[in-house]
Amino acid sequence: MDDATGQPTTTDAQYMARALDLASQAAARGEVPVGAVLVDRSSGRILAEAGNETEAAADPTAHAEMLAIRRAAAASGRPRLPGTTLYVTLEPCTQCAGAISFARIDRLVFAAVDPKGGAVVSGVRFFEQPTCHHRPVVERFDDAGRAAELLRGFFRPRRRRAGGDDPPPDDARPGARPAARSVTTSQLALPAEASAADPSSA
Repeated sequence: MDDATGQPTTTDAQYMARALDLASQAAARGEVPVGAVLVDRSSGRILAEAGNETEAAADPTAHAEMLAIRRAAAASGRPRLPGTTLYVTLEPCTQCAGAISFARIDRLVFAAVDPKGGAVVSGVRFFEQPTCHHRPVVERFDDAGRAAELLRGFFRPRRRRAGGDDPPPDDARPGARPAARSVTTSQLALPAEASAADPSSA
């Protein structure tokens, strides 16, 4: 988010840092390292947060975004969450993009791109479809290096055990500022160097 002078505030970086901590905790539990933080835009208060729990819950829908949305909705007693921003370390999948739309979340900020499983700037580009009735403002977090490295570190030994290649290069860009930039989904390109490490099972 930019201030009146057009300079990035530290707020986005702080919330994304928390999401990254949650992703690290998920990796320590043996989960695909994805973290999400849902924030009330007017107060800056964190309404809910989560890391992936698909293994622990034996639930294929227990992605970080889904859990954060469910917890915030349950706490508020209502199924819609307008006036909120969702920070997530990885581009949401189709399931999570649908939940973001249904929850009427105002703004989505994500770090690493997921060419195989993502649905915001990859794959179906859910928010651009005519059947999508609510489209959040979508912003790409400029410094996605840590998010991509967490994914690389998670998948690299698994690929080696399976006899596969190392994951592709991470999303780090030297000198990138840890801030979010506002763009439409159609403006978000998918350069090869901006891809995360095969998080298709996230």
